Amino acid sequence: MTIDPREFRNALGNFATGITVVTTLCDQSKPIGVTINSFASVSLEPPLVLFSLKTDSPLCNFFLTQESFNIGILSEKQEDLSNLFAGRTENKFDQIDWATGQNGCPSLKGTLATLECKRVQAHIGGDHTIFVGEVTHIETENNGGPLLYYKGGYKTL
Repeated sequence: MTIDPREFRNALGNFATGITVVTTLCDQSKPIGVTINSFASVSLEPPLVLFSLKTDSPLCNFFLTQESFNIGILSEKQEDLSNLFAGRTENKFDQIDWATGQNGCPSLKGTLATLECKRVQAHIGGDHTIFVGEVTHIETENNGGPLLYYKGGYKTL
C-alpha cells in the first residue's frame, strides 16, 4: 500500500510542533542556521535531543562535519526569525541579535531556551538525516510562550 505524500503531510499537520532554529558553523567558521520543527527530546540520562534535516539540503553536510550545534527554541515573538532561517536570505546573522555559545556555535538571543549540543550520532531516515546531540549547556530566558506550527501555519498558546 502506498501513502500519498500530500495526504501524509496533511495528517502530520494535525500534530502541533514547536519551532527551533538549529545553528552551527560552516567550513570557514561562518555561522549558519536553519528553521526546524522536527525536534524532540530523546533521553534524560544522558541528556539527548534530536532534530532531522533533509539529507539533500546544502546545510546537511555542515551538521555532519561539525562536532557541535545549538538549538534555539523560539518564542511566540520570533515568527520573523523562523521565516528568516527558513528562507534563502544571505547573511542571516547580520540581521539578528546573536552571540557565540560556550561551544563556539551561534546562540540566538530572545529564545525561550538554547541547548548547546555535541553531536553524538547521525542516522539516515528516509530522505532525512537524524542528528542526535548530547546537551552540554542550557540557557533559558523568560520570553513568553512558544511559537508553534499547526496545519501549515504559525500558532501560539
